[in-house]
Amino acid sequence: MNRTTALPVGRVVTLRIVRLTPHGPVLATPEGLEVLLPARYADPSCQTGDAMEVFLYTDSEDRPVATTDRPVALLDEVATMRVVDVTPAGAFVDWGLPKDLFVPKSQQLRPMKKEETRTIMVALDTRTGRLFGTERFENRLKKATSKDLKRNQAVEVFLFKKTELGYKAVVNGRFEGLLYHTDIFAPVQTGQFLTAYVRFVRPDGKIDLLSRPIGKRADKASQNDLIEALRRHGGSLPLHYKSDPEAIKALLGMSKKHFKKALTQLQERGLIEVSAERGQTRLIPKRAKR
Repeated sequence: MNRTTALPVGRVVTLRIVRLTPHGPVLATPEGLEVLLPARYADPSCQTGDAMEVFLYTDSEDRPVATTDRPVALLDEVATMRVVDVTPAGAFVDWGLPKDLFVPKSQQLRPMKKEETRTIMVALDTRTGRLFGTERFENRLKKATSKDLKRNQAVEVFLFKKTELGYKAVVNGRFEGLLYHTDIFAPVQTGQFLTAYVRFVRPDGKIDLLSRPIGKRADKASQNDLIEALRRHGGSLPLHYKSDPEAIKALLGMSKKHFKKALTQLQERGLIEVSAERGQTRLIPKRAKR
């Protein structure tokens, strides 16, 4: 293993300054592996022994280098990136660092075009220590277990592919999940980050997702969403218990089941009034304290 691949390239790490040079401070891992932080990223007042949080990658000559800048995605993470140049061997995408990320032609799902936006995972060539981008990342996603994620846990998901069943998603930057169309109640699109909830982890390590939490958390979220929607619409909405599910989905981004439950719970709390005759739900004004 060479020096480059031994370093945690592609990660954000905290290293200590072991010496100062005209080119910038030299940082070292606990194992004694050294890497330069170019002077333009260093505080002029830094001293030997100071700890610094840096991102590690390789420069244009494939030497390991540190930076205080942050790319849009770390190693094994996925993000949308803009194509800035195309060559016969591949394309370069902007990932937030001065040195663009190279996406080999073999790692593209279809030929890239300059200025378009593509969904890219940051990967590592362990032989050379170079980071590269790939669109062929489904097989690189890790398999989840019940120890990794719990039922109803909130997770960050990145939607990367629309299918007949729903949207495939990268979950917490590591795992593969699926958000079913039947569980989506607000407009979504590929390339979007959003918060979802774990329905369960399947035996194959993939995750079934929900757009809303389960149980009491779902009840509270639905109540809050309905109250906020009523306030945005001047205190009333043209919805009631018998409203069409599509009308509820369009106005509130929730299922009819959650909507009806929220109506009942908010009425019990004395916060709303529902009238099928008038075809509306309205907020009950708070009475002024005497």
